Amino acid sequence: MALNLITDVVGLAVGHASDPVLASGVTAILFDPPAVASVAVLGGAPGGHDTTMLEPHMTVERIDAVVLSGGSVFGLDAAGGVQAALREAGRGFRLGPAVVPLASAAILFDLLNGGDKNWGRFPPYRELGYAAAVAARPGEFPLGTVGAGAGATTVTLKGGLGSASAVTPSGHTVGAIVAVNAVGTATLGDGPWFWAAPFEQGTEFGGRGWPSQVPPEALELRIKRAPGTSTTIALVATDATLTKPQAKRLAIMANDGLARAILPAHAPMDGDTVFAAATGRRPLADEEDLTELGHLAAMVLARAVARGVYEATALPFPGALPAWRDRFG
Repeated sequence: MALNLITDVVGLAVGHASDPVLASGVTAILFDPPAVASVAVLGGAPGGHDTTMLEPHMTVERIDAVVLSGGSVFGLDAAGGVQAALREAGRGFRLGPAVVPLASAAILFDLLNGGDKNWGRFPPYRELGYAAAVAARPGEFPLGTVGAGAGATTVTLKGGLGSASAVTPSGHTVGAIVAVNAVGTATLGDGPWFWAAPFEQGTEFGGRGWPSQVPPEALELRIKRAPGTSTTIALVATDATLTKPQAKRLAIMANDGLARAILPAHAPMDGDTVFAAATGRRPLADEEDLTELGHLAAMVLARAVARGVYEATALPFPGALPAWRDRFG
């Protein structure tokens, strides 16, 4: 039975590592076998590791992992921890006796959320990355204030780690995982309604739908006023067989899922980095099949955003933002 998680795509394993005192964490998504991958970055303030190699004109075709991390630039160390765990497992690109795991990563800013960031000389993200990779398993994993979503926030509510999945009419599975640390809001005004409500399946994020009339204040600009405190990062994955240029197109189309779930999106101080990975278990029929895949990926990512906020719990610090459930039950 489908789990409504990115691990519904066969060949993926997800692991989290969180530090409640630090109020931050890492999520590692491992591919077995390695997956064709690309990335689309539409925010003005991204942070990434080994993302350039994912462009269609670059040589590398497949990667072993995608890493989502808190910690701003310090969180880039998480990729090294994931690579260490993969190397211990004998996984990676082989050049003679050398084994080189390939892990692309994106980070979000959670340094001002009340957690203790006085970690001394070296930040803890390499160890958190290692722990997340070792913990990675297929199947179920928790959502909300966990992994890369541990310290995430939106302008009005606690952010978090979300995931969702679906199947296209032609039979391809599509999944998304996202750490929601948006400069804007995932909900309408001061109410419980999610911008992603039209795409909700069942009651996966409360079943509230939209209000009978959108309140005017919901359309007003609401953003974090502290500069550089945002960045939403995500991965969409599919079991379809894609070329690297097709994976790039999938990432671009899926990135619009952020614009359907967060207002505003693609802002100067957001990251809006979306990776796309294809495990290659089912061939595409034609370009229309790819369009169908990208269309669904955007909706699945929008749902994952709402689930990340819906499942979050508030941080236990003075002045911390409330969680959705604190305000709306």
